[in-house]
Amino acid sequence: MRRLLATLPVPLALLLVLLGCAATPPADAPRTVAAVDLPRYLGTWYEIARLPMWAQDNRTVSCENVTATYTARADGRIGVLNRCLNALADDAPRAASGSAYVVAGSSGAKLRVSFFWPFHGDYWVLGLDPDYRWAVVGEPRRQYLWILSRTLQMAPADFGLARQVARDAGYDLAPLRMTRH
Repeated sequence: MRRLLATLPVPLALLLVLLGCAATPPADAPRTVAAVDLPRYLGTWYEIARLPMWAQDNRTVSCENVTATYTARADGRIGVLNRCLNALADDAPRAASGSAYVVAGSSGAKLRVSFFWPFHGDYWVLGLDPDYRWAVVGEPRRQYLWILSRTLQMAPADFGLARQVARDAGYDLAPLRMTRH
């Protein structure tokens, strides 16, 4: 499916993926953390590793030096700015700007993110360091996963904990890709 999406024009591929994100989560969806203190979560996170995903990994894009910056907006939503350098285009900068809102009843652990209205994708916080030094983010179908850190590098013990959170949530980590910074 990912290969097929990479061959489609970007708007069509985006539409198909986002329509898939609108479906009801599976009955065996992974558990999120109990709550996220969103003001503490805001700010810049560095991607340490990810499962390959079509917007970051395709025949013309290989994102490196990836950051995600979250900001409070006046309308109560969260601003989302994802940035990377495309290693397949001489490290040309890429950016995607969107917004997110908290899913009711999730205590901030589940967000719906949109980079292209009216379509939204799931952003679930599956693991979170008590001091908000690292996070594991995924979605209900276990296709996408990101390990994020407040710093460019994670201590090996912290990375091991983050990987264990992902494994415990049912993710296959064989294709996990480390992000170059």
